[in-house]
Formats: sequence, structure tokens, C-alpha cells
Amino acid sequence: MIAYLRGRIVARCAESAVIETGGLGYEVFFCAPSLERLGTEGATVEVFIAESISMYGGTALYGFRSRDEKDLFDLLRDAVPNTGAKKALDYLGKAVKSMPDFLGAVAARDPRRLTALFGFTAKTADKLISALKDKLPAAAACAAAGFSEASGVYAQALTALTALGFRAGEARAALEEAAAEAGPAAGTEAIVRSALKRLSPG
Repeated sequence: MIAYLRGRIVARCAESAVIETGGLGYEVFFCAPSLERLGTEGATVEVFIAESISMYGGTALYGFRSRDEKDLFDLLRDAVPNTGAKKALDYLGKAVKSMPDFLGAVAARDPRRLTALFGFTAKTADKLISALKDKLPAAAACAAAGFSEASGVYAQALTALTALGFRAGEARAALEEAAAEAGPAAGTEAIVRSALKRLSPG
């Protein structure tokens, strides 16, 4: 399996680029914003790769300018119902306008931000939130909750709640509400106590 390529762009098309490495040319498909920023013919590039086998047996290569782009593509393709590689690439093309805003909108369950900022239809926004809300990287949920990623508060609080037997999805939702009330400067213990009030009413 090809996971990474470093080579020279020898041709560019509307949806793909041919990257030469080791004497071989690989056609790699990109979302429109990534292809636009990839570079001109003759430039040396480094891209992460995902392979997709079509129903007819052929293999297509999809390229990403960062590991985060590839991880989101994999998540979209694997988690969103009825989403193949091309549709996942289309979604990614919208999301890469601002990955933090996209992930934050999904984590905050905010379809209006997805439609207004990224151009998703209301139906697609709801589908993305439903499929991805409990599968986001910790950094995205952390940002949506208002915590500083470097502080480690979110990860520690989530670990504490799941150790108590709460499901990750309900723990995340409680943490978001707790952050809105307590603010990002609150410590782990305060956040956990506030979240527990929501998870164990009465």
C-alpha cells in the first residue's frame, strides 16, 4: 500500500496531478483547494496518500498535503453513510477552508455554521454531525468545549468521566456544557464536578 509520496509534479489536470518518484509517475487526485495550493509543474512535493479500490477493480490514489487532511478524509469515508472516496474528497474540499472551524462546528453540533461557512446543505450538515459527533479527534472536541488543548484539561476530564462508566459521547456533551459555564480557565476537578451534575441529575 502506498502511504506517502515525495517527488516532482510532471503534469496537472483539473482534479489530479502526476507525481514522479523513482522513475514512476503516479496520478493522484486531490480536493480542489489542496490541488490549487500544491504547486506548479516541476515543483517537488510531499503528500500523504490513501488508496481506494473501485468496484471494477482499479485502484485510485488520493493525496493530502497534511496528515490531518488525510485523517479527516479517512473519517469522512469510513463514518459517514453512503460516502465513497470521491464524495469524501468533496466534503474535504469544503472542510479544508478552515479545518478548526469545521471540526469545531461538528463537535458543537452546529449545522448552521456548516451551512453558512462551508456551503453544505442543511441535510448534509445534519448527516455529518450525526456521523462524526462522537468520532472527532480529542483536539477538535477540546476546542469546541473552549479548553486550551495544551492544558490537558479536556483529555483528563474525559478520561475521568469514562473511567466512571459514562459513554464518551455523553461525557463530551456534558464537558461542553460545563466549559460554557465554568470557562476555559477552570481546572480538571471543577470541570468534572460540573459535568457530573449534568450526567447524574438529582
